Amino acid sequence: MPDAILTDARTPAPELAARAARTGSSPVRDILALTARPEVISFAGGLPAPELFDVAGIADAFRQVLAEQPQRALQYSTSEGDPALRTAVAARYSARGLPTDAADLLVTTGSQQGLSLLATTLLEPGDVVLVEDPCYLAALQIFSLAGARVVPVPTDDDGLDPAALDEIAARERPKLLYVIPTFQNPTGRTLPAERRAAVAEVAARRGLWIAEDDPYGELRFEGEPMPWVASFPGAEDRTALLGSFSKVMAPGLRLGTLRLPAGLRRACVIAKQAADLHTSTVDQAAAARYLADADLDAHLARVRGAYQERRDALVDGLAAALPEGSRWNRPAGGMFVWATLREGYDATALLPEVVRHDVAYVPGAPFFAGTPDATAVRLSFVTHSPEEIREGLGRLRTALEGAHRNG
Repeated sequence: MPDAILTDARTPAPELAARAARTGSSPVRDILALTARPEVISFAGGLPAPELFDVAGIADAFRQVLAEQPQRALQYSTSEGDPALRTAVAARYSARGLPTDAADLLVTTGSQQGLSLLATTLLEPGDVVLVEDPCYLAALQIFSLAGARVVPVPTDDDGLDPAALDEIAARERPKLLYVIPTFQNPTGRTLPAERRAAVAEVAARRGLWIAEDDPYGELRFEGEPMPWVASFPGAEDRTALLGSFSKVMAPGLRLGTLRLPAGLRRACVIAKQAADLHTSTVDQAAAARYLADADLDAHLARVRGAYQERRDALVDGLAAALPEGSRWNRPAGGMFVWATLREGYDATALLPEVVRHDVAYVPGAPFFAGTPDATAVRLSFVTHSPEEIREGLGRLRTALEGAHRNG
């Protein structure tokens, strides 16, 4: 009898927080789960080519760290990050034209955490965040969890439109602008220098923070490097620059950096203490050792050469693979090509048929904070060899032609 009374008295556990209920799973992650079969040639994920990882160099760095300083490498560390790693990253920024001190940097558990720390320190529920339209999916998730109101800024083939940014900023009074100005995810577009200067000027005049995300900047195949938005007048004291080791070293390390103005840096350190105390000590130490002992620039030259060949294989084959009247770009670096199918095609509706042909892409619609473009497709070119890319494009052509006939 007492057991029955206890059972009857049970009360359901409280519901999830509203932020968890309103934030969906990443469509890219869901698609990757569907296409995990080895026979699938996937243009869906932004996964660096694993055969290009410098496994020997990274393994040697870990061996050296664990042999020479095991107690320090396996111990708790400071929230700000390994001093040697911060010094090395600061030197790389400075060498590329952005004077940086180690004290300007916070090491994060992937640049994704850096964006989460910025959302935690800058955003109250209801605050307005401006984003490029289309925008990186995980950023949309982070801003949703923060309770922000996301407002899209129109883009064209050169990226974000500064005139539209100015008009929207005047109307919406945003707190933050999030932008990937170089080889943007999902479009692969690069913001020209004059637009970067205009973005900095608008941010200064309208009074907003800039989160400048730069995971792909060192993956340039063609043309001259672009200066960071953070380097332009007006942006110096209001830009958080996010960096990542995922695309240049290995994503499994989960290492990133935040370059921050002093006041914001102090707040982000406190937020990081609450989030995870600090990023993995041993991974930071190994990364610092790798940067000291290995030739990262030589490694990146090999990676860029391979990625350029893969980009060419994809872009040169799209005319035969996509319906007549489709459009696509030819990015000068990064990992992604952005295509729009001919009017009347729905990339999301077509995906199941495409996957049945053992090939995959990511529909572009989920990347839009505003009105989605149902014809848009994101194609990653870095994971597969040129031969596999050509085979995948043949499968894609067959799938789209079959769907068109049956439709």
